[in-house]
Amino acid sequence: MGTAVKKTISLPPELARETEETANAEGKTVSAVIQDALRMARATRLKTQLREAQSYWSKKAQEKGILNEKDIDRILKK
Repeated sequence: MGTAVKKTISLPPELARETEETANAEGKTVSAVIQDALRMARATRLKTQLREAQSYWSKKAQEKGILNEKDIDRILKK
């Protein structure tokens, strides 16, 4: 991983206990469990943003009458 930046975080007791239990069950450090959780949260956020962008541009395409690849070719050849 190279270098790491150390941060101090506060967790409610129940979440801290669950994090430690997860780390023990998976044979990881608490740090690794939190890193995994943050990576999953980032992936979920990016997927949501992608879906929102796809929805936006899909609506724009429908407004212009672009429903398939032939419609795209027709628009581009204008």
